[in-house]
Amino acid sequence: MEFNGLDPIGNEERPRNPFRKDRLRRGIYILPSIFTVANLLCGYYAVLATLDGKVTDFDHAAGAIGLAILFDSLDGRIARAMGTNSDFGKEFDSLADVVSFGIAPAVLAYAWGIRAMAAADSSPALHLTELGWLIGFFFVGCCAWRLARFNIKGMASGGNRYFVGMPTPAAAGMIAAVVHAFRNPIDDSRISLLWLALIAALGVLMSSTLRHYSFKDIQWTKRQPSLAIVLWAALIGAIVFLSRPTLLAIATAYTLHGIVLQVVRFARHRPASRTA
Repeated sequence: MEFNGLDPIGNEERPRNPFRKDRLRRGIYILPSIFTVANLLCGYYAVLATLDGKVTDFDHAAGAIGLAILFDSLDGRIARAMGTNSDFGKEFDSLADVVSFGIAPAVLAYAWGIRAMAAADSSPALHLTELGWLIGFFFVGCCAWRLARFNIKGMASGGNRYFVGMPTPAAAGMIAAVVHAFRNPIDDSRISLLWLALIAALGVLMSSTLRHYSFKDIQWTKRQPSLAIVLWAALIGAIVFLSRPTLLAIATAYTLHGIVLQVVRFARHRPASRTA
């Protein structure tokens, strides 16, 4: 604290606190943070539902991860629309994403695809269990890596059209879509190996530099062709009444499209380099 002499009346001024202004500016923006808390709650519920181990509980856990994806997309859009972006909100959102899109899907993937094998006493089943723990941790690590890199480097160069690496909500959504589509836990070791290969591939895609479309360049507030309303209505109807195949198809298409874009980009650049 420091004194600045006397006031106009001749009284001694009160000490001024240089940190008071910063204290007054502290706080959080309530509306975006509410959606972030809802995202975190869905991830926490998904873990608890997975621990119960019933078929319906696995489906509920997958649905909770799907809701977390919805809340995660809303908190960012609302923050940008209201001009309430903040460093606190960014870090809070990343921590919530580690739970909802890292830990929750990894636990769900292990319980749904490996735990039935863990009940067996055979040596291959024990090795499969250990491999499941390892790959689940690899997925969580790649999720945290992806979020940290995004906080530092942001989107791909050239605008907001593409993410660098597969977004963590999309990777978690792929796991949730498979569980929701097939429901019954895996009880075949060969299928469990394929399942673990998918989890490892999702981790690699998250930590890779493959570009994935972000949908952030779509002008939602501008006029669109009337056919777009019909397509959106058909998509929403398919999600409501045919959720299993529809969500699995959407998640699979988004997972593969980054690889397809990279192959197309490589095919275009290769002839140009030969010509040069």
